[in-house]
Amino acid sequence: MNSLDGIKILDLSRVLAGPWCTQTLADLGADVVKVERPGVGDDTRGWGPPFLQTDQLTDSAESAYFLGANRNKRSITCDLSSAAGQQLIRDLSAKADVLVENFKVGDMQRYGLHYEVLKSINPRLVYCSITGFGQTGPYADRAGYDFAVQAMGGLMSVTGERDDAGGGPQKVGVAVADLFTGMYATVSILAALRHAERTGQGQHIDLALLDTQVAMLANLGANYLVHHPRQAPPGRMGNAHVNIVPYQVFEVAANAQGARDFLIVAVGNDGQFAKLCECLAKPEWALDKRFVRNQDRVRHRDVLIPMIAGQLMTQGKQHWLTMLEAAKVPCGPINNLAEVFADPHVMHRQMVQQWQHPLQADLSLVASPIKMSATPVRQSMPPPMLGQHHSEVLNEWLGIEDNEGASPPSSIKSS
Repeated sequence: MNSLDGIKILDLSRVLAGPWCTQTLADLGADVVKVERPGVGDDTRGWGPPFLQTDQLTDSAESAYFLGANRNKRSITCDLSSAAGQQLIRDLSAKADVLVENFKVGDMQRYGLHYEVLKSINPRLVYCSITGFGQTGPYADRAGYDFAVQAMGGLMSVTGERDDAGGGPQKVGVAVADLFTGMYATVSILAALRHAERTGQGQHIDLALLDTQVAMLANLGANYLVHHPRQAPPGRMGNAHVNIVPYQVFEVAANAQGARDFLIVAVGNDGQFAKLCECLAKPEWALDKRFVRNQDRVRHRDVLIPMIAGQLMTQGKQHWLTMLEAAKVPCGPINNLAEVFADPHVMHRQMVQQWQHPLQADLSLVASPIKMSATPVRQSMPPPMLGQHHSEVLNEWLGIEDNEGASPPSSIKSS
């Protein structure tokens, strides 16, 4: 048995924030029915390469992007612009516990599928809307994409190398505003389900990427708000930490191939700093009044960091990792993805799972990170065929074999 067995979720979202939320809920055992456009499907089905390849070594219509955000779901197709398609969603909503959508503000009202209508059909329905800027406010009508939100929400102003080191604004390598919004949506839905269990009343959840991005400024946001009358907004620090020193990337001696090599050191308290100094054969640094406490090290980072950097350049990465790990000084290599998936700890934690896909036996995909002792997560393949579960879902949820205006399973042409 899974934690969310019996919970029915109607997923009208696409791309990433919404699908990331519903994928997590599906991992936990909810029956997530993904509603896709007939003949096209979720936009990310076409976001590639890479695509899975057929036996003839040509690209299929299965993008890696789609596969990475839609495990444990069932797919149906529905034309929301048609009266029959709209009626199908109303019928399914009457049976659902949760509906997730990420249409532009006003679209669901235009289709007659907004919260007020569906609430009248199913008062217990938890209705989650995910948009770039929320249901209200001066930007509500704008389309919101992760890249723009990282810029507007301040993240890019604090990400990237320092200006005096030739740097400029930099987005994060994955769509973190989307992913964080998806996780906030997951938490909100679980809380709303608990409320519905107690009261019999659902509610409308309004989640915005920009709100999430502002919230996830975390300590940097707090730093500015607490100190802004006396200090300019924080800027980019490269790989350094604004509040902790030493906590950054350091170069070490070149590797066996003569290429530059690096590691990270993440000293979180004064005791760890003293141990670092011992490893560097410089125990006196831990007694220097400029470096004794973290606040001292932050104020004197321009003096201390070059000193540490000079010592670390005397030996190679493995020498330092072995010594620092033995001393319990937080540190680590900077792995590429090949090294990540070959890492023995990642392998032990079973963060890669294999699925039997029609186009590829033992298809490897990233697994859910959730580990639960009594109710383990599900691990089933994303729906490879658009509308694959159409008749099955309509029969289970509504007791009918098909529905006029809602397309049956269809394939997408190979790329």
